[in-house]
Amino acid sequence: MATYDPFRDLDRLASSLFDTRRGPRRMPMDLYRDGDHYVLTADLPGIDPGSVDVDVDGQLLTIRAERTLSTGDGVTWITREREAASFLRQLNLGQGVDTDRISASYTNGVLSVTIPVSEKAKPRKIQVTSHAGDAVIEAHESSEEPRLVEQ
Repeated sequence: MATYDPFRDLDRLASSLFDTRRGPRRMPMDLYRDGDHYVLTADLPGIDPGSVDVDVDGQLLTIRAERTLSTGDGVTWITREREAASFLRQLNLGQGVDTDRISASYTNGVLSVTIPVSEKAKPRKIQVTSHAGDAVIEAHESSEEPRLVEQ
């Protein structure tokens, strides 16, 4: 049995009246790079997988989700703290990702989006040849200094 708190209902009423977050809620998210792809994970507990929508428009990734709660006909609520809500998150992907191969999965309330790095954005070695003698200069797209290699 919970103890009675006369201010709890007043606090809940004030929160509902003055809550400025009436629009879509932001979802907590992690983003990291793992080799040749980025991984985005977002918490969406209590969300029906059918309501999750992930789309890409140009370089803008948009994640939308909707949490609906059943009203329960003939039910007398004792307390109801969970709210129906819509969630929205938008990210600008930049130019270094392959938007055609983005994939997403939803398991146990966590949305995982895999964003591959484009072939153009991956580090690569560029070989530079010299016409003076038989020397070949190798250059790398990194902070390393070019080195001279004799053939």
